[in-house]
Amino acid sequence: MIKDIIDISDFVEVQTEQKVIADLVNRFIKRRKEYGLTQQKLSERSGVSYGSIRRFESKGEISFTSLVKISSILGLLDEFNSLFKKPIIKSLRR
Repeated sequence: MIKDIIDISDFVEVQTEQKVIADLVNRFIKRRKEYGLTQQKLSERSGVSYGSIRRFESKGEISFTSLVKISSILGLLDEFNSLFKKPIIKSLRR
């Protein structure tokens, strides 16, 4: 998994880019294993290269298109629909 740098989130409860990526990768690996899929089998089913899946699971790096493809195989497409839905609050006044 991803853990070759020290991140502020190692010491205090705060969201950082590195923590979000690491948490996402860990949840993804867990889901892949729950489906009983190896990285190679996921690659075959999704059309995403084995190297891309390995890089995602080890370094957290992947193209958005490839992430959507592998997420589709694991039944996770609906997860993307919640991204960017919260409205921006600019003021407490209406």
